[in-house]
Amino acid sequence: MKGVKPQTVLVVEDEASIASFVAAYLKSAGYEVRTAASGSEALRLVESEKPALVVLDLMLPDIDGVEVCKRIRQTGELPVLMLTARDEDVDKIIGLEVGADDYMTKPFNPRELVARVRAILRRAAPGRGERESAVIRHGDLVVDAGRREARVRGEEVQLAPKEFDLLWELLDHRGLVLTRDQLLERVWGYTFAGDTRTVDVHVRQLRRKLGDASPIVTVWGVGYKVGPAKDQAA
Repeated sequence: MKGVKPQTVLVVEDEASIASFVAAYLKSAGYEVRTAASGSEALRLVESEKPALVVLDLMLPDIDGVEVCKRIRQTGELPVLMLTARDEDVDKIIGLEVGADDYMTKPFNPRELVARVRAILRRAAPGRGERESAVIRHGDLVVDAGRREARVRGEEVQLAPKEFDLLWELLDHRGLVLTRDQLLERVWGYTFAGDTRTVDVHVRQLRRKLGDASPIVTVWGVGYKVGPAKDQAA
């Protein structure tokens, strides 16, 4: 009996030593790996190879990683793990306009990269059936899990995949305070102590997009919760 076909990960990195290093660890973890050294080659391979996930470097010789991620997002919800050499680029990478699922700052531990790839793919796998028809209303905000849509006073707000998942998780646990580590585990699938700044940046972006309809309240020193719904607009 044939085994299950391994998932393909596309590694987009113009530094050959880093690309081969990452590819070796991913292959040893059981993934098929394709590599690209430029943004244009990456977009071509996304189309032809249909990878399960893209590990994408921010700095590329032709099209930068931000633009590559935007183009990938235009055609679906293919998971993207971004690599960056500078921590200050993080807001840009996982901002609403780009929507990468996660990021790692160089230098990074390759075992942690593999763990994050596994976590992202586990969360991206089909299996949301129990909430496919669920709709949550909270003040002027309506979130539809089946359509993966968020609307404020009837107007759709474009959310990146992890922004939507984070918003749903908080709304689905109204009345509870969720710590950053709990959110990392529930939304990103981490079973280890991850980078909680990921949560903070996504919360900040959600607040910017949702404006005064944002239900997210910071519980200082603990995490986040959903506050009481404001009166709905007339």
